[in-house]
Amino acid sequence: MIPVPSNTKIWLAAGVTDMRKGFVGLSALAENILKQNAYSGHLFIFRGRRGDLVKIIWWDGQGACLFSKRLEQGRFVWPSAKTGKASLTTAQLSMLLEGIDWRAPQRSWQPLSVG
Repeated sequence: MIPVPSNTKIWLAAGVTDMRKGFVGLSALAENILKQNAYSGHLFIFRGRRGDLVKIIWWDGQGACLFSKRLEQGRFVWPSAKTGKASLTTAQLSMLLEGIDWRAPQRSWQPLSVG
């Protein structure tokens, strides 16, 4: 897992992104499309057309980080909107990277009573 500081915001870019882009191209998308500063320390997540590849860019204060993950089976769950952004929690990011539907996770257990 990416060592995300607790005050870091996580932004997911809706729609599809050209996965040939590197840090410079994705940073430009973060600034122009998502209207965020790519050097703010926030994480920006982009997904390719097939849906099995995501790239994450992050400025850690010392340099640019570019992470990528490709699923061997299945697709990453993504918003159906063509444009825009969504904010995720670190728990939702973990679910996303595991291929779990982060929008409506299934609870496996719920307490029956208090105390």
